[in-house]
Amino acid sequence: MSPTHPARPTPPDRSDAELAELDVPMLLRYGLTAEQPSPLRTALYGDGAVGAAVVLDRLGTQPRSVAFLAETVRAAGLAAAVELPAPLPHPEAAATVRPWLEAAASLAGGIGTDESTARWLKAVAAIIELRQRERART
Repeated sequence: MSPTHPARPTPPDRSDAELAELDVPMLLRYGLTAEQPSPLRTALYGDGAVGAAVVLDRLGTQPRSVAFLAETVRAAGLAAAVELPAPLPHPEAAATVRPWLEAAASLAGGIGTDESTARWLKAVAAIIELRQRERART
């Protein structure tokens, strides 16, 4: 195989522990308002989404719960999602995701920010699902 297409994936630059320590609200505030493409947007949808997935996965969050939250944000907006008494079913997961929603909602970016946040949450859900499938496979 060519150097650009290795036979096996390269190891990640950051460990799960390092990714779990990322400041997700800050990544949302700066990444959602960044122009596309930009390093800030890449950081949000790259390391930020993986870090959020690591945190929620460690709490036992089901990917469908995060995907449902994404659809709620898409349909009702961030302002409505912030007001949900339990944005995710488990209290620890709900407490974790609430500052993320608040950070995104604080941008007052309207439908565009709602849509970007919903897409980001969908990416987080997909990563959680991939992690869970990989664990089940091994």
